[in-house]
Amino acid sequence: MTLTPRQAVVLCAALSVCGLLLVPTNFDGLGADARVTLVVFALATCAWIATPIDDTYVALGAGLILTVTGVTSTETLFGTLGDPTVWLLICAFVLAAAVARSGLAGRAAAFLISGARTVRQLVHLTTAALVVTAFAIPATSGRAALALPVFLALARALADRRRLVVALALLFPTVILLSAVATLIGAGAHLITVSVLWETTGERIGFHEWLLLGLPLAVVSSHLAAEVVLLVTTRRADRRGPVRVTVEDIQAHSEQRVTGPLTQGETRCGLLLATVVALWCSEPIHGVSPALVALIGAVVATAPALGTVRLKDALATVPWSLLIFMAMTMAMGVALAESGAADWLVGGLPIGEAVPAWVFLLVVVGISTAAHLILQSRSARSSVLVPLVVASALAAGVDPVAAALASTAAAGFCHTLPASAKPVALFSDVPAPTPTYTPADLLRLSMVLGPLTAGLVLAFALAVWPLLGVAP
Repeated sequence: MTLTPRQAVVLCAALSVCGLLLVPTNFDGLGADARVTLVVFALATCAWIATPIDDTYVALGAGLILTVTGVTSTETLFGTLGDPTVWLLICAFVLAAAVARSGLAGRAAAFLISGARTVRQLVHLTTAALVVTAFAIPATSGRAALALPVFLALARALADRRRLVVALALLFPTVILLSAVATLIGAGAHLITVSVLWETTGERIGFHEWLLLGLPLAVVSSHLAAEVVLLVTTRRADRRGPVRVTVEDIQAHSEQRVTGPLTQGETRCGLLLATVVALWCSEPIHGVSPALVALIGAVVATAPALGTVRLKDALATVPWSLLIFMAMTMAMGVALAESGAADWLVGGLPIGEAVPAWVFLLVVVGISTAAHLILQSRSARSSVLVPLVVASALAAGVDPVAAALASTAAAGFCHTLPASAKPVALFSDVPAPTPTYTPADLLRLSMVLGPLTAGLVLAFALAVWPLLGVAP
């Protein structure tokens, strides 16, 4: 494999740092376990950034090294796979498979979009529909795959309005990425953040807490992004023109059935999904774990008499590679916290209790927003940034929950390049002759949306979340 100049520089820098960490006479107060952890952490980060090696393979190797060297125990390594958040995601994917198989999601989206009479209404109704999918479909790539047929049907119905189709092509991945923060299952990175906070501070963020903090941000940022997409990609004449997309228009260009009365399967699936989401949101009342609720829902969704999908088929949709990646990065986070490596790294930074919270959060949000240019995997970004952010927040006297949530929310912006996120790549490569966006369109959008998103996250962290009980 031939490395590019950037990859070679990153590798040399990481190896140099690792070499210094192995010198026993340097870095007073840094124990052997912490040295090994930092070496593994640096090499894993380097591999995620500069090599084409699969992210999960790198994480698996890092977790294995930490266990073989005795930094983490075997129980810790394998115990991460049994973490409730991992089971929550597994069961959520099973539920998502049932929803997709029933056709309920496409029918709901078509019904909502058909109510539009103007371009702006179409864009914002589409945005609202995409935000709602965060409760039904876990992970952004799964939501993008489910939404792509809806976009293609819309594009064919609006084939004579090219700029509007390009705007919709940009809108779908943009909203999918920004609205993921609405729920705990919106992205694997969220589960990594929750795990790091639990292992480091002992604070467990449940589904309802995340919903309370994340949903308002998701709604505001998504609809604000919709306006930015309209302004960047369309002209005033495009926005003034009327639009009329009926359910029949979408049905004519869709493989799924979106007209007529609900089938029994769609009705059962809708009731099950509504019940599961309601139980997730009301956890403080009944005290049942969200993972257990999801497991019950998954069993019902795949039951021979009641379900809409077979268990075998539903399990085939679960991204096991992502789950293993999450488990291994959780083990890395435990090693960073327990070995003292994270505290040592933070100790070298020029921070203290005198640093104002808004300055600290400004730096965290800025770094997290730009991190997608270096680390393209959202989960990898959280694996690298969140443990350091939490440790730095504790040292600076800032609420680690606010800092971790701000970092994770800001990392949801990854729109600069087609390769920056899977939904962006998916909608940039739609089948011809459907028009879609170019890298130049993405760059124009990101130049406006990047600073705007970062500012919005900072505003929520400083002004809105304190009203909800999370003050910096």
